[in-house]
Amino acid sequence: MKKDLTISIFLTIILLPVINFLVEKPEQELEIQEIKIEEIIPIIKMEYGIAVDSFTVEDKEITPNLYLAELFMQCDISQKNISKIIQKTKPVFDVRKIKRGNKYKVFRTNDTLQTVSYIVYHKNLKNYIVFDFTDTMNVYSGEKKVVKELVTGSGEIYSNLWETMQENDINPLIANELSDIYAWSIDFFGLQNGDKFKIIYEKQFIDGEEFGLGKIKVAYFEHFGKQIYAIPFFQDSLTSYYNVDGTSLRKAFLKAPLSYSRISSGFSNSRLHPILKIRRPHHGIDYAAPAGTPVQTIGDGVVIEARYSSSAGNILKIKHNGVYTTGYLHLSKFSEGIKIGSHVKQGEVIGFVGSTGLSTGAHLDFRVWKNGQAIDPLHVDAPPVEPVKAENILDFIKVRDMYKTQLDEIQ
Repeated sequence: MKKDLTISIFLTIILLPVINFLVEKPEQELEIQEIKIEEIIPIIKMEYGIAVDSFTVEDKEITPNLYLAELFMQCDISQKNISKIIQKTKPVFDVRKIKRGNKYKVFRTNDTLQTVSYIVYHKNLKNYIVFDFTDTMNVYSGEKKVVKELVTGSGEIYSNLWETMQENDINPLIANELSDIYAWSIDFFGLQNGDKFKIIYEKQFIDGEEFGLGKIKVAYFEHFGKQIYAIPFFQDSLTSYYNVDGTSLRKAFLKAPLSYSRISSGFSNSRLHPILKIRRPHHGIDYAAPAGTPVQTIGDGVVIEARYSSSAGNILKIKHNGVYTTGYLHLSKFSEGIKIGSHVKQGEVIGFVGSTGLSTGAHLDFRVWKNGQAIDPLHVDAPPVEPVKAENILDFIKVRDMYKTQLDEIQ
């Protein structure tokens, strides 16, 4: 007890001047020296899992006829180590696929020997292969970090969707995804001047350089004056697109059986046959497209006919339900495994565009029968699939209003 009292008196004597100084001069600010964390612990720059500041880095490019073994020799790697590293490379990278013009980096030690510790080969902007010549002698692959950024785009169509995208500084490849989203609602072969669209989509960057396109987040399309929103909503373990009223944009049938072509001949009860030179019904739509273009079924169904006809060439017929059947004529060939009785899924590739039978050039003659009666494929009005469920409607409204506000703000 006596010992504790002695310590207390001692501390009071020592600390009293300091306390008096702080109380008497509150206006004086104590000078506190700012110490930066990097002055205590230096920040190490890492790239490819390598502490790059520890090396001298050489940026190089694959020249014509440069093989991997020769590249290693140019970097002063011993023949013994080249043999070891090539053996370790085989399970990771096919050395025959090294490409002229691709970049690679050489990491040398910061000493008089300038020994090569690593060589990093870029397969593309994202993927790379690391050749580790340190004691571990290893080969492994890696990927650079992809940074995603949401951007907006819009346009009014006066030519076609592809050109409109280019005119508005939007990567035309985004047209592919836009056509997929609206495949059940809009015939992209029949767009009209004055049709409009707005989109919010992802751009991807690696090291500040644009790498690729991500998905369309939300979209709006005005077609023939009809406004169609594509609002993403998660339901039944799947994100699908819905219109503002909660109906699904996905219909029972796709609007077209192939992508990016043109209609060369329409549905008619009296058409002059280009080869026979006589008038007869043409109860289908001809889509002109390059030979070999994949043809997909517009809906789930069963193949009921798969044969060669002297006039229709290679023909497929698919029964979708008790009402609708579709036909695909003049195919160059059927997809592997497609035969009578085959069950097919919507969007599945069932064959390829050709010019078999009575045909003047590569095209697909696409036909639709409703209750056994041929109808114009462009006028099929398939019902939508399940809408937003009643128990999810309040959540959907919140999501819808948020996205609709964002789209409406785009000029």
